[in-house]
Amino acid sequence: MYRFIKYILLLFVASFSLVSCKEEQGSKIKVGFSQAMTTDDWRKQMNSSIKIEASLRPEVDLTIADANNNVQKQIEDIERFISKKVDVIIVSPIQSKPLTAVVEKSIKAGIPVLVVDRKIDGENYTAYLGADNIEIGRIAARYIISHSKGSAKIIEITGASGSSPAYERSLGFNQIINENKRFQIVSTIQGDWEKESVKAPLKETLIKNPSVEYIFAHNDRMALSAWETAKTLGLEKKIKFIGVDGLNTVNGGIELVKSGILDGTILYPTGGNEALKLALKICNKESVAKNNILNTIVIDQNNAEIIENQMDKVDQQQSVIESQQGAIKVQEREYASQNNLVRLLSFFLVIILSLTFYSIYSTISISKKKKQLEKINQTVIDQNNEIQEMAKIAANSNEAKLNFFTGLSHEFKTPITLIMSYVESLIENEKIKGTALVDEVKLIHKNSNRLLRLINQLLDFRKIEEQKFTLRATNTKIYDFTSEVMANFKGEATRRNIEFQLICKNKNLEVFIDRGLMDKVYFNLLSNAFKFTPDNGKISISITESQDNEVKIHVKDSGIGIPDNELSNVFNPFFRASNNNKNSSGIGLHLSKEFVLLHRGKIELRSKQGSEFVITLLKGKAHLEPSEIIQKAENLAGISSVITDNLENEPDLKDVKTISDSEKHSLLIIEDNADLVTFLRAKLSNEYAVYVSDGSDAIEKALEIVPDIIICDINLVDKDGYEISRELKKDLRSSHIPIIILTAQSNKESVLKGLQSGVDQYLTKPFSLSILRQSISSLLFNREKLRYYYTNNIYRIEPESKFGNQEQSFITKMNDIIKANVEDPKFSVEDLADKVGVSRVQLYRKVKAIIGINISDHINNVKLEKAAELLKSNEMNISEIAYSLGFSSPNYFSTAFKNKFGISPKEYKTSN
Repeated sequence: MYRFIKYILLLFVASFSLVSCKEEQGSKIKVGFSQAMTTDDWRKQMNSSIKIEASLRPEVDLTIADANNNVQKQIEDIERFISKKVDVIIVSPIQSKPLTAVVEKSIKAGIPVLVVDRKIDGENYTAYLGADNIEIGRIAARYIISHSKGSAKIIEITGASGSSPAYERSLGFNQIINENKRFQIVSTIQGDWEKESVKAPLKETLIKNPSVEYIFAHNDRMALSAWETAKTLGLEKKIKFIGVDGLNTVNGGIELVKSGILDGTILYPTGGNEALKLALKICNKESVAKNNILNTIVIDQNNAEIIENQMDKVDQQQSVIESQQGAIKVQEREYASQNNLVRLLSFFLVIILSLTFYSIYSTISISKKKKQLEKINQTVIDQNNEIQEMAKIAANSNEAKLNFFTGLSHEFKTPITLIMSYVESLIENEKIKGTALVDEVKLIHKNSNRLLRLINQLLDFRKIEEQKFTLRATNTKIYDFTSEVMANFKGEATRRNIEFQLICKNKNLEVFIDRGLMDKVYFNLLSNAFKFTPDNGKISISITESQDNEVKIHVKDSGIGIPDNELSNVFNPFFRASNNNKNSSGIGLHLSKEFVLLHRGKIELRSKQGSEFVITLLKGKAHLEPSEIIQKAENLAGISSVITDNLENEPDLKDVKTISDSEKHSLLIIEDNADLVTFLRAKLSNEYAVYVSDGSDAIEKALEIVPDIIICDINLVDKDGYEISRELKKDLRSSHIPIIILTAQSNKESVLKGLQSGVDQYLTKPFSLSILRQSISSLLFNREKLRYYYTNNIYRIEPESKFGNQEQSFITKMNDIIKANVEDPKFSVEDLADKVGVSRVQLYRKVKAIIGINISDHINNVKLEKAAELLKSNEMNISEIAYSLGFSSPNYFSTAFKNKFGISPKEYKTSN
């Protein structure tokens, strides 16, 4: 019990002390001052004046943080002030730009900022206090003009780069000098406010310009350094030196003027007391100017002593005030301590007895409640653990189902590819054209397209669930877009005698839409309209503009409608109305709503004498993110549309020219679906020498055959298509082979991953055979263009040229090895293959694929190029050149040389 009472007493003591402390400090104005002056004299003068002003104001709680000329530390000091939520921050920036962001952060946090001495970039601060640096520059220029004999040559020494005072002083100085044509600034030296930055460049300038009459430095330290530098050259009495600051310290501006080192200095007041006064006005919500300028004067021999005496008196008065304030603070602390002690004792005399009895009761009561709470808490913990475990199991189960569902949907695309590809061939087959079978085959093709669209809808639903859709909107004429979509349904409307019309007053109305997603919205709405509208009915689309910057698209039908009590559920996934006896997946309208929401629009349903869906879209693009807007519409039509559109142009198999085996390009198909392999082999074997791998030996077979082109699936038995492509593109022996990915995975992530693996083209299933043929042909054509480049530039290829790939590196390395061994008669193709790290057969195949000639001919060409160089140099005769380059005889060398260059070595040597 004694310990408990002692604990309670200590708690009350601490609480009372905290309350007292809060009472003392709660009403004070917290001022944070981030000091960054670069010299001790400036710090002392600034800190002294602001402390004196703060001591005269008991309501002020001043905290000074000295960054000691370290920008990062000053940023951290200001961050600390923001976290402590001071009432106002005074900042003397070291540099302008680095502190801009943290000052803006303070303003956003609601803490006003007073910038003194130097400004930050921009205007995002509360107020500025300091001398007018532009006017200081002007005063210095006027002083030189007024004390000269009508003309003068001047050197300007500026402050550090990036410092606003340096920029503004130079700006004002140059304005006045440039107005007087007889005054010339012969050189501007970049200093950094310190003495050592001036000496070397100034000495070099004075040697070149010994007739300089004035030197204007942006502070007194650099002016003193300029005088010392001039003294080493014996020019200190011929030149007048002007500085800025006018500090009353040892080696300060006033002392330098009195001693005759400086002709004059411009007073640059620190304004510490003015800064605190202005900060308090800001805190009290008083109106203050954005820019507050401190007055300045020129200090020269006429007034230096007077100003020094005035400053000495001010320093003396400040010392007296500081000592008096110190004594007052000591008395205040003693008084506060005694007052707190009396209040504390009085408080305890009243409460200690009641606490004694209450503590006994509380101990017993708390002990009982603690046991009860421990039991309840344990029960809650157990239940929470069970719930989390059940939620984890449910989430894993749901994810597994969705992954199975998505994977199965992807797998559907491969058999659909085979069905649609064979159906296309049947449609174009001359044997069934004009027969009754062609209509049945077209019906198969139509329903295959429908099945593909349903599969794509299922995959879209998965993407919506995972939030993987990204809007790609482009400026679109909505009337033309709607007409294009309606064209797909006009045959159905004609067949069933349904009145199908589009109403739009402004045919040039433009809206930013994702054409691919909005095509799916239109298709779902029109499919439903035709599904539930009877023959001889009516379906209309009307497009209207509203005054509040909106475009409304009405899709109305005369069908069976939807019961009123079910309207709110229509856009829910898998919902089917009670009067719907048609086959339906129940996700079309859900996807349509999600796609419209991606456009920041909305979709509504009205059901009265049929159904009417109203899509509302916003005009312009202000409601979209920049990343959601593309400049040019992409080919966003569905794969089924691509296949349908290309049926007319699909080449007939009987028209495909049969190429002899020796002329065929080699094609490696990496695919584990036997039916698809059979189909591709049948369609492509007339044009290409086809090789096959199920994926288990894909890399080995590619390196063995070194084919001209590869077609590869992604989901394979061993390695996936991404890994196979990546390894083949990294391997020097196969890096030149174009790779086409042919897969059912059509999402953006899969395409991006394929391109990152180095594949040259990405095609999705179902695919058009004509598109596949054209893709193969285009890639081989591009390879031929690259071969043409290498053939015609084989001796001039540089690593920095445009073809910065492995083929170029290979050719460059191979040429370097051949040139290094060109005079070695024993150097062979086997030696070259060993040095480049491939087998002789692979070297032959790779060189043949890249430059179109065999490796032996290429080595001979390099030797003949070397021979031409030796003939030009005229240092060896023809026989010596022939034997030095490994030719068996001068006659064979002459024959080979003439075959390449068209003239004999003797004629070539004479002509050069």
